[in-house]
Amino acid sequence: MNITSLRPARRALVAVGIVAGLAVAPLSVPSAASAATSTDGIWRMDGYGTVVAIDNGKARLFSTTSTTSISCTPAAVYTRSGDRFTADEQQAFTFRGRRDRAVMRVEGNVGSKHLHRLAKLPRLCTVPGATGPLAVFDQFWSTYAENYPFFRAKGIDWDKVRATYRPQVKPTMSEDALFDLLTAMIKPLGDAHTALRSETRSFPGVRPGTTLPTEELEARIRPYIEKATLKGARFTSYANDRIGYADLPGRVGYLRVIAFLGYGDVPDYNAERKILDDTLDQILTEQRARSLRGLIIDLRINGGGSDQLGLDLASRLTGKRFFAYSKRARNDPSDPAAFTTAQPLFVHPSERTKYTGPITILTSGSQMSAGETFTQAMANRTPRPIRIGQNTQGVFSDVLVRTLPNGWQFIVPNEEFRTRDRKSYDGPGLPPDLRTPVFTPAEFAAGRDTANRTALKLLVR
Repeated sequence: MNITSLRPARRALVAVGIVAGLAVAPLSVPSAASAATSTDGIWRMDGYGTVVAIDNGKARLFSTTSTTSISCTPAAVYTRSGDRFTADEQQAFTFRGRRDRAVMRVEGNVGSKHLHRLAKLPRLCTVPGATGPLAVFDQFWSTYAENYPFFRAKGIDWDKVRATYRPQVKPTMSEDALFDLLTAMIKPLGDAHTALRSETRSFPGVRPGTTLPTEELEARIRPYIEKATLKGARFTSYANDRIGYADLPGRVGYLRVIAFLGYGDVPDYNAERKILDDTLDQILTEQRARSLRGLIIDLRINGGGSDQLGLDLASRLTGKRFFAYSKRARNDPSDPAAFTTAQPLFVHPSERTKYTGPITILTSGSQMSAGETFTQAMANRTPRPIRIGQNTQGVFSDVLVRTLPNGWQFIVPNEEFRTRDRKSYDGPGLPPDLRTPVFTPAEFAAGRDTANRTALKLLVR
């Protein structure tokens, strides 16, 4: 089964940093008269450490570190068609602006990014950047210092981390030694939206005591699901095996979703959305939507993906608009308490066939990212779904994808997804309403699925 490795799967807005230290010719800036009605020019994003340069039907994104002026890394070039910009292997986005402000919306992401116009491209974006192990360290540390929102919540003194590790960086140190040093810095965060990758090695963060969703885990769990959960019920797979459905005894539906991406062969939100809609049309027929007494949604293995696809699924599970969550990003590199204005996001009922009855959601520590934002959104549905199992992984933010001067890539989260009462579950994850064993040795040995059995009892009582 192909799950595209199920590492932190949500492709971020600023998947930038393909060539480090590349000299870039300054882009021309439109005159004041043309700038009033044109999006051409240089724009800095509120939060996200990103500069967008638009000129002559093209857009280029740059990732920057602001407080220390250490780096500006150019990324892929996007081609413009109206308000829409596309590039190979990147998420398309729309860009609209007037005078000194602009709004960017990335397809598949929720919310929007706001930008303000700059007079010119920052100087570091036009000259080669520093290289060597110390330059790698400084860019890595600074990117986390300026963007990571959860140091205080996790009891991490990031300045102390710098003081501890920077003196250990030597010009002649090996790549393995440098890789080990960088991963030692972020491992204590226990954050599955942190990772480092070289040509030969990779390090994914993870909350202690949990297991990341991987192809290997799915290959081990799938036969168990078929035996202990379905117990002979006919299970039909859809969307590249990312979605599956079965009718269980007692007129209860069982919907399993292991990712919110990878539904088709083209990594494009609009194509993925069509497959999701077509899949749900086959599952949520009018007859089934009327006759089901309850629906179990199994997200215990879910590698995330597109938050918007999560809201799209939620739209097929309600007849009423409801608040999903609010989203905000770090917005001052020198002030960890400063964020962009929180954007409220909502679930809107689909015009297609919907199921509006009772729901239970099976959860675990191998459920992350968009699998968690979907679950967080559904908490505001009426009737509210009952969560059964274990705490989710505890990573909700989009991730910034950055490239270091030696070509290594790393990711860092920079957002909070907050509940109606402004609470963030980054770190501990969403807790279940009913705590049960999930994928434990005892469950495997006995061939039982306590979480699913508990859900069935709730729905058919």
